[in-house]
Amino acid sequence: MTSSRRTLKAAEAIREVVAMSILTDLQDPRIRDVTITRVEVSGDMRHAKVFISVMGDETQEQLTLRGLQSAAGFLQAKCAKRIDTRYTPRLQFQIDEGVKKSVEVTQLLKEIFPDGVEPPDNSE
Repeated sequence: MTSSRRTLKAAEAIREVVAMSILTDLQDPRIRDVTITRVEVSGDMRHAKVFISVMGDETQEQLTLRGLQSAAGFLQAKCAKRIDTRYTPRLQFQIDEGVKKSVEVTQLLKEIFPDGVEPPDNSE
């Protein structure tokens, strides 16, 4: 995935459209507690990876992912109205593992450094 100015603008527009559509237009009960973390658009503007974070367990993540994949055509049509390009990017939804990893690291740090004990500051 390349990042020219054009693809970055398209990615941001897709993020906005998909996020707003999830909030206001989708009625699927599987899709809830979801955040669009980022979007990566291919250089030819034919594909877009939409990274999501879901509050809940693995089951809720998979339900939300399937719901979004079912709604991909509807969301692509919404994007087509907003983005003026020859091709409307095909949306592919993916769980953002970075968010999950950061939560795991935070939990590990809480185990290592109990309440009231600060980790050493190594910035100096």
